[in-house]
Amino acid sequence: MATIEECRAALDKLSDSMGDAEGDVRAAASMERSVSCHVTDLDVTFAGRLTGGRIEVRETFPGPPREKAQIRLAMTGDDLVALVDGGLHFARAWASGRVRLEAGLRDLFQLRKLL
Repeated sequence: MATIEECRAALDKLSDSMGDAEGDVRAAASMERSVSCHVTDLDVTFAGRLTGGRIEVRETFPGPPREKAQIRLAMTGDDLVALVDGGLHFARAWASGRVRLEAGLRDLFQLRKLL
């Protein structure tokens, strides 16, 4: 099972990848939105903002998200690490229910370029 530190490192790696992206991916990553990632098996939430093409984690706390972020992810720690490392395909994980993504319709259209 992935640790909180490994999950945080995975989010940092994802942020770095988004910051280095170009074209449509870069444009999609440049949204300004609140974001949360609930790691279900650890019952911890990382909350922050998608800003300037990066994810800024501003808070880590136990339990589910305290506030409804504009973009909300939920998955196990192992799935988060595997997604970022390329061992798990997002669309398959989402279709099978391993990953939950909730956002407004417009944001979902933009996010599909990232994922």
